[in-house]
Amino acid sequence: MTVMMKTVAALAIGGAACAASAGAQEITVTPIAEARIRYETAEQDDIVARAHALTMRVRGGARLARGAISASIIGQGNLAAVDTYYDGLTGAASRPLVADPQNIALYIAQLQYSVRDLTVTAGRQKIALDDERFVGNVAFRNNAQTFDAVRAEIAPAQGLKLDLSYVWSVRTIWGIDGKEGRQQAVGGNSVLANIGCKTPVGTLTGFAYLVDQDEAAVQGYRLSSQTYGARLAGSHVLATSVKLAYQASYARQSDWGRNPGDYRAGYWLADALLDVHGWKIGAGYEVLGAAKGRVAGSPFTSFQTPLGTNFKFQGWADKFLTTPPDGVRDLYVGGGYGAGQMGSFSAVSLQGTWHRFESDRFGQHYGNEIDLLASAKVRGTTIALRYAHYEAETLATDTDKLWVQLDWAI
Repeated sequence: MTVMMKTVAALAIGGAACAASAGAQEITVTPIAEARIRYETAEQDDIVARAHALTMRVRGGARLARGAISASIIGQGNLAAVDTYYDGLTGAASRPLVADPQNIALYIAQLQYSVRDLTVTAGRQKIALDDERFVGNVAFRNNAQTFDAVRAEIAPAQGLKLDLSYVWSVRTIWGIDGKEGRQQAVGGNSVLANIGCKTPVGTLTGFAYLVDQDEAAVQGYRLSSQTYGARLAGSHVLATSVKLAYQASYARQSDWGRNPGDYRAGYWLADALLDVHGWKIGAGYEVLGAAKGRVAGSPFTSFQTPLGTNFKFQGWADKFLTTPPDGVRDLYVGGGYGAGQMGSFSAVSLQGTWHRFESDRFGQHYGNEIDLLASAKVRGTTIALRYAHYEAETLATDTDKLWVQLDWAI
């Protein structure tokens, strides 16, 4: 059965279930509409021409609900009004990559059953676990990432939550024209298990992610892996309008499924953020380790996160979306300011972060990066200005990126 047939079958079953309960409750219909306009420009030292991308993304659909049962359908389209960039799929890479190819697709098609302590979702859906380091939606990219899956979220006791997903296809950011190593979708039989427990010092989460990238075109199955780990995330109020937030995580990863490699690699993260009357300062250290195994030092045997929202981590210049063979160590320091209301603006945020990147093996200095962001809401519109500057030492080349973005939703 194809993925689309599975999706249609799930929705048909849901419709029959709703019809069978006729008279119990009325069906409510909630429209869904989103729009985004973004200008992105990029300049790399190893490419003569700059990239200019003016893209417009729209999403539309509806959520139908009756009691505990709901069905959601959302379509999306991405149009490049200015397309002087390499989208990763068409043409030659004569300009820097902007990973927003034109696309029209079914974004969400899910059936959901939700009661107090249980939510089950089947079909094409968003899955974002914890901070999205290992499993996420990649919401920054216009086509985002969704999963054809069955997911159960269970709360058997107060403060305890179990999250289990079986994924048979990952719908990538490359859209309907995806090909070769940048597929439209990556099939497999992945299991994502996450259990969280609230404690006095924060939420303690244990996880097991068995990722099956069952596609020869996607790095020859080398992104199939099993990852086991734990994460603690919490915050503590030190005084009036003074709060300390912190997180720590550790994981081990090795080959899985049809992966021809034989490797073991580690991951750990520690960071903290101090918020004093809206002013923020923080620092952290994240390590995606180099492999230890018979093929140590080979590509795709360091710690990889193929299902994560990788744009959120290790700088916005996208130099580490795939972990280098010798791993990566990211020391970062940042600060900023946030306010709920500032004149006509709400949700105001100013932030800046400096990164120093080194290899996990041999201690090579890859390069440094500075990331800056200013964002705010004006009524129903979110405005964001973002900038990234990567200064290369031993990995990649000097790169500058600038984004101006408007988002609107109902």
